Amino acid sequence: MQKKIGVMICGHGSRSQDAVDQFSRFVGKLPPYLPDWPIEYGYLEFANPVIRDGLDRLRGLGCNHILAVPGMLFAAMHAKNDIPSVLNAYAKEHGIEIGYGRDLGVDENMITASAARVEEALKEADENGPQVSREDTCLVVIGRGSSDPDANGNVAKITRMIKDQVQVGWAETGYSGVTFPLVQPCLEKVVKLGYKRIIVFPYFLFSGVLIDRIYGFTDLVASQHKDIQFVKADYLNDHPMVLTTMANRVKGILTGDNAMDCSMCKYRAQILGFESEIGLPQLSHHHHVEGQGAQAPGSNVSDCKLCDTFCTGVCRLLQEEHDHGDHSHHHHHHPVYPHADHPMGPESARHFIKK
Repeated sequence: MQKKIGVMICGHGSRSQDAVDQFSRFVGKLPPYLPDWPIEYGYLEFANPVIRDGLDRLRGLGCNHILAVPGMLFAAMHAKNDIPSVLNAYAKEHGIEIGYGRDLGVDENMITASAARVEEALKEADENGPQVSREDTCLVVIGRGSSDPDANGNVAKITRMIKDQVQVGWAETGYSGVTFPLVQPCLEKVVKLGYKRIIVFPYFLFSGVLIDRIYGFTDLVASQHKDIQFVKADYLNDHPMVLTTMANRVKGILTGDNAMDCSMCKYRAQILGFESEIGLPQLSHHHHVEGQGAQAPGSNVSDCKLCDTFCTGVCRLLQEEHDHGDHSHHHHHHPVYPHADHPMGPESARHFIKK
């Protein structure tokens, strides 16, 4: 049978309609970078179309060899477990070949895109306010945050590489959830370093609830330190270098350049505190929220009392099941995060360790 290639971009999904729309527009800008193949997309959770829908469309076009990549910055549970599980099940069901690419990762193009976003914000700040030297500026990069220490470490590496490119005085790393330090305690530590300007850069692909909260915590800390200039940089979005990196990940499947960096992966290596996760089966944990629709900007995402730093609704679902003693609806289990009781970490993680 002759191979007909199609491209599948696998997104995480969001309850924010803005984030879902931005992802769709991002994929819509990929054809000039990958002109030879049809391109579809789908989401793992919280939005439609789901990944299977995108695969169905490619199969309807006659594609029998799919090049699938995670539309994600780093390889953590979603890229390592959840998406491959969906793809493997689909390939087996329909008898087609699906090759899987690696995450965007630590890449020179991603550093270039990040530095450009920071430079844009610094230029605007200098044009509209008092100028502050680079030496008196501290960069704070905020990553998503993960229970995967390798992914968290990659954010810290990105921070250092951006700092060297934009040549500011210092740089620190924070996270929006799951791990530590969270945005507010991170910024509260940074203000003590004595820098005149702090620029906060969310190392995220798209908008959403977490971006709003990162900027919100930035405003909160800024209101308490009016002698320091706070600057909010834009997230990555559809920067040309991000699109280039995504296209390279797709093409890398055909050349064998699709191996994720597994040298420090908690599922393969004995990482202190994560020993119980070595060799865990590759399963998806998101069937219970697959295809749930995104919500419009300003809508109430969740009334969850646990998610003080991030909210996808999963914690609320788990709390409801816990309260009613009913665990039959789904099996969304997480190993205990070894640093869940850290004072600069999220309350939601501490909830899981208490249970």
